[in-house]
Amino acid sequence: MYALRSFARHVRTVGHRGPLTVELMAQWAKCDSHGSNDPLTWARRLKLLRTFLRWLQQFEPRTEVPDDTIFGRLPERLAPHIYSEQELIDLLSAARRLGPTPGLRGVIYETLFGLIASTGMRISEALLLHNEDVDLKHGLLTIHQTKFGKSRQVPMHPSTVDALRRYRWVRDLASISVRGDAPFFVGTRGRLRGQPLTTHQVERVFAGLREQLGWMNRGTHHAPRIHDLRHTFVVRRIVQWQALGVDVDQAMLSLSTYVGHAMVTNTYWYLSAIPELMALAAERFESFMPQPEVCDA
Repeated sequence: MYALRSFARHVRTVGHRGPLTVELMAQWAKCDSHGSNDPLTWARRLKLLRTFLRWLQQFEPRTEVPDDTIFGRLPERLAPHIYSEQELIDLLSAARRLGPTPGLRGVIYETLFGLIASTGMRISEALLLHNEDVDLKHGLLTIHQTKFGKSRQVPMHPSTVDALRRYRWVRDLASISVRGDAPFFVGTRGRLRGQPLTTHQVERVFAGLREQLGWMNRGTHHAPRIHDLRHTFVVRRIVQWQALGVDVDQAMLSLSTYVGHAMVTNTYWYLSAIPELMALAAERFESFMPQPEVCDA
């Protein structure tokens, strides 16, 4: 709906009259709010209009519908690496052993990766947390101005709260980042001491741990990624619901809100992207199929 309203405003602004044309749509697609120069971004914006334009054609046959030749075909969404429980255990164990010893570096990365795995947060959201955003009394995280400009609160499992409490206690003993407006996850060495961790720093550490652990890549990206911890969280939740017989359609909106997806369709994508989910769905389907009758000899 947002895209359609934006397109309608553009049509009014330019004073267009008559059937909607591909040229008009392409002009709108290039005027996104972030001023992107990426043709793939423009192609994604055009894709948002296609269903509406096909519907409109039945009333105005001269309506044009954009195809993939305008800005190029969008790439297929790549399947993520879904971590096994043992891989997550190994990751946190390896992070805990990060040097130098004694020091905070190990507990910082163990807690950071554990938080992402247990809540499905984006890495950017975790790194932007401040102390005042982490409410350990009520077990809530406050995520400000996320990827889509929205804020949300994220309830945490008691075990996650305990891990964050231990981390903050160790960090505060070192008198680092104790103010309420200070970053929750911080660097510990040299000029980076007390400064917020950057995505580049964390990605570099993760790459070293990944090489050390020698995981076999089960996704279609170049290698297992930090972002795949988020994918794993969503998939494991849906797998658990499937196994328990929960109505996934009823529960999906709450999951989508929890992880901060702008549209519930982004969460539904996991249902077709992950083999484990398709296997569970197939098993449930077979359980409803009538069993063949066996004739007595």
